[in-house]
Amino acid sequence: MKKWTIGVDVGGTEIKFGLFGDSLKEKWFIPTNVSEHGSHILPEIAETIVDKCRIFGVDITNLAGVGMGLPGPVPDGNMVRGCVNLGWSNVAAARELSELLAGAFSCQPEDIPVRAANDANVAALGEMWLGGGKSCKSLIMVTLGTGVGGGVVIDGRIYNGASGCAGEIGHIICVDEKDITGNCSCGNRGCLEQIASATGIVKYARHYLDETDIPSVLRELLREKGNISTKDVFDAGKNGDEAAEQIIDTVTKYLGRALAGISAVINPECILIGGGVSAAGEYLREKVAHHFREQAFSELKNTPVRLAVLGNEAGIFGAAYMMISERMREDSIL
Repeated sequence: MKKWTIGVDVGGTEIKFGLFGDSLKEKWFIPTNVSEHGSHILPEIAETIVDKCRIFGVDITNLAGVGMGLPGPVPDGNMVRGCVNLGWSNVAAARELSELLAGAFSCQPEDIPVRAANDANVAALGEMWLGGGKSCKSLIMVTLGTGVGGGVVIDGRIYNGASGCAGEIGHIICVDEKDITGNCSCGNRGCLEQIASATGIVKYARHYLDETDIPSVLRELLREKGNISTKDVFDAGKNGDEAAEQIIDTVTKYLGRALAGISAVINPECILIGGGVSAAGEYLREKVAHHFREQAFSELKNTPVRLAVLGNEAGIFGAAYMMISERMREDSIL
């Protein structure tokens, strides 16, 4: 019986791995080698997988496959398009990794299944399997970090969309003109990412402070340090700072608006909030849930809004689960 599965989460600075049997047995990482247009990335992934398999006694007879999360659109489980931070353009990542592993194990590529998907979608799948969405089969996950990403899982499977771009929650245009600062990185104006990402929150906070004269500890921090962070904004809000509370209320209003709109299309069992900004915890979750309920369709207002719980490991869990769930479906057919 093929009991082992490997999950891989490829990032711009490091690549995380998880070896799964009945549970997570081993996790490790290697730096992402983006030299020469990322041509070394897949060979180095294959090399470290082979090394770990030898250590744990895993061979072709008991390896069910490798799942891989990649920072770009993956419409078909294989070809990734436009991974700018890896130096990739139109790379058949799953097929190439399967061929590299087959060479190392002296077998045919079809003997080692490899599937790839967008990293945010994979993280959402991991949270569905063993994280904040464990009791759900259909969910939306929004990740608040340097940018705003997201993933959509329907009936236990990632929904990629026609070209692999489903889940680009950060580029939903939902911000009123009065609260927009500049253009989004995508070139549009009014994207959720402009106000709900870590960088967007800071930009909006500075904009708000410039437009008002409300006393705030944030003004003092700007005078002392010359800058503020997202954590500064949330810490001030938790301590009752009026300006910070107004800033956070505006940010979460737009986040609630975007999630209400997605929910009207997807009708998920739950909504998850992840990414670095989610470290603000229950304070953030409660405000997003409040604004979601205010703006959601009447039959959807009770959709649970939860925090993601797997953190940086969500990707390896979701990548592994792609293969585990595929094996389960095959077993059920047999």
